Amino acid sequence: MRYFVHIGYNGLKYNGWQRQPGVMNVQGVIEASLSQALKTPVAIIGCGRTDAHVHASQFFFHMDIANEWDFDLMFRLNKVLPHNISVFDIIPMDGLQHARFDAVLRSYDYFIHTYKDPFLHGLSSFYLLKDLQFDKMRQAVSILPNYKDYRAFCTSPDKYEHTICHVMSASLSTDTSGDRLRFQISSNRFLGKMIRIIMGQVLKIGRGVLSVDEFENYLITNRTPELITPAHPQGLYLSKVTYPYLNLPARTEFTSILQKQTDLNWRVL
Repeated sequence: MRYFVHIGYNGLKYNGWQRQPGVMNVQGVIEASLSQALKTPVAIIGCGRTDAHVHASQFFFHMDIANEWDFDLMFRLNKVLPHNISVFDIIPMDGLQHARFDAVLRSYDYFIHTYKDPFLHGLSSFYLLKDLQFDKMRQAVSILPNYKDYRAFCTSPDKYEHTICHVMSASLSTDTSGDRLRFQISSNRFLGKMIRIIMGQVLKIGRGVLSVDEFENYLITNRTPELITPAHPQGLYLSKVTYPYLNLPARTEFTSILQKQTDLNWRVL
């Protein structure tokens, strides 16, 4: 029988989601814990891939289990998994739904703080910047849903069958002090390092070294910037994954420091 498993993880100590030899990865740790709990080898398929040190406050994977277990698997997994991976739900499916291919919407949040704060280390990206041009940054972000081809903002576009992404929404917010930024973007799919590359370009706009017109021209011409500078990975979170048959709210608010009382503390630019 196929099961969807709803999880979240802090990716700071991991070299991404995908199983790969010789490095710590989220998929490998979960598969080892599942195989230990169920006493049989278990392979899982994730809803996507996250880069090294990127977090997921909502993530799904599916697994096929021949024999039903007779104990509280979620409790046991949360007991044996490291503290930076949590299991929220185990959902039996009525067919062969696919965690990756069936997802119709993925949303990411990217957090930045512009002052040195030891309590945000690893949870938000630190950029020691002053007097960012928020209006121009907002203008750049607002045009993203107008374009479909994101070849310009991808590290290896030729490895994909196509580089079309249907970006449904994109916004930039700041907290009341103007010291923390939050970039939100939702699309049916994302390309390699696409969000971090976009955020790197938006920061250049904020610093005054790139114009909004130049930024938009990359999208118009599909021309890759001469210098790609992806933003740091630590502030990026996969925050929502939606399926036609499954739309669960995220079970975590990232961290109380970042997102608590979001509606009160964040102002859309």
